[in-house]
Amino acid sequence: MERASPAPSGAPLLGEPPVIELGNTMYALRGRPQDALRTVADLAAWLRAMRPRLAATLTEDDLLDIGEDDLVMARQLRDVVRSLAGAAVDGRGPDPDTVAALNRLARRTPWWRELRVDPEPRVVASSATRSVALALATLTDDTVDLFGGPTQAEVRACHGPGCVLYFVHRAPRREYCSAGCSNRARAARHYARARRAP
Repeated sequence: MERASPAPSGAPLLGEPPVIELGNTMYALRGRPQDALRTVADLAAWLRAMRPRLAATLTEDDLLDIGEDDLVMARQLRDVVRSLAGAAVDGRGPDPDTVAALNRLARRTPWWRELRVDPEPRVVASSATRSVALALATLTDDTVDLFGGPTQAEVRACHGPGCVLYFVHRAPRREYCSAGCSNRARAARHYARARRAP
């Protein structure tokens, strides 16, 4: 289990698939909901922190070019991810309006994948549109893959007290998004036992 390291935007980065990381830009701090994508600068900071893990290549100029439309799309996609993750965790089917919203987002930007061989073979996403729009489009495509395939059954909600983050269950008996939440839960159990003792 990786330790949660915050992105400059404040969102925890847990090493989860980028789609789940986007969903986790809505998190709780001391039990209070926090939104790590309040401003264009927040989105730029989150994309900068996620840049090595995204299918689209983003330059500093791309990040400086982020606008309000990008922020709106990122927040809409984040809300879709959280709704789909919540449905998956609860074992219920996704809300039809959420599915329709995801499909609308998926239709926004045409893109394709290309093979690059220098310095070594790899697949990169390409588009005729702006790089930030491409990054959001590939995250949308990853959302469709995640919640339309077998990995959906592996999405879990953190059991940590007051935590609202999601993770993909890859290890047996994993119940927490990070070691920090696991430690807080263990401490809460210890203090509860100590209070009950005479």
